Amino acid sequence: MQSPQDVPGVEAVQRLQPEETGLRVNSPLHPLTPEELAGQLARANKARTPVGTIDLSRLNRLVEHVPEDMTVTVEAGITLAALQETLAHHGQWVPVDPPFAETLTVGRLLELNASGPRRHGHGTVRDSVIGLRAVLPDGRQIHSGGRVVKNVAGFDLVKLFIGAGGSLGVITEVSFKVVPRPESERILIQECGSTSEAEACVERVLESPLTPVILDAHRPEARGPIRVVVGFAGLREAVEWEGAEALRLGFATPGDTGYDEAFFRRHPAGPPWRRSLLPSQLFATIAGLGPCPFLARVGAGLLHLAHEAGRASPPRTAHPLEHRIKELFDPCSILPPLPA
Repeated sequence: MQSPQDVPGVEAVQRLQPEETGLRVNSPLHPLTPEELAGQLARANKARTPVGTIDLSRLNRLVEHVPEDMTVTVEAGITLAALQETLAHHGQWVPVDPPFAETLTVGRLLELNASGPRRHGHGTVRDSVIGLRAVLPDGRQIHSGGRVVKNVAGFDLVKLFIGAGGSLGVITEVSFKVVPRPESERILIQECGSTSEAEACVERVLESPLTPVILDAHRPEARGPIRVVVGFAGLREAVEWEGAEALRLGFATPGDTGYDEAFFRRHPAGPPWRRSLLPSQLFATIAGLGPCPFLARVGAGLLHLAHEAGRASPPRTAHPLEHRIKELFDPCSILPPLPA
């Protein structure tokens, strides 16, 4: 295998003729280093050959952790669970909690801009990333941002790569700002018999002095009740007070976040319908769809819906600007298409 160890090496690989590359369409890649990946992509780009699965599991190092600065830098092949376990020894974490953290790599986390129940209080991974390194389809290696929180130099390409599904380049290294782990946490549930009842329940929470880190609604069964979930985290005294206030609002059942992973595990191919809505339109949309399982991030207006009746998913139409950016970054289309 021709694997350049630096950028000049990549340029040499780019000069190869297509018949010299020996690549097959959709060949899987298993690089040991970012430089090796750069060479593999450069060869594929030269031959205009789409690549297959890119396995970064061997790029799994903890590059740097500065607890006093609340920052950490890792290679993209490390799993989120492994990263969180390392940070936990210092009482810290990256405030994201998507399902399947044991197998979800940091690189894939960014590609999906994945999030979990605590999105309401902490946002998505986009809000925690301060820098990244990536390999472009032509083999060039780039970096955007840095390893410190105060970072203002250059174009902010970080947000361009997050959520792009790996269509613009392959993320190889990520720097996060981290936060202290909460001293205490409490999760409570209220069951509602209808969408209007669930909406009223949510409105009571939003109109109260409560500051939940979790505000979800979900219906595990098509004709079952809707469960509104609130979660609080922080200092023990504050969590105890918020829990007592939530009890007065009718949240009487203790809970956990297991419902989140259970929903996606039940639909392993991924929910066939995922849309971002105005939060004010969320429950009206759910009511109009009829009885079906769903999971909603209420504060973000994000709806995951399982169409048990077999209704087709409305396709997302990419904006012309997205297509233009894709053409600029990947003119030979060797990486995945824009996410649907």
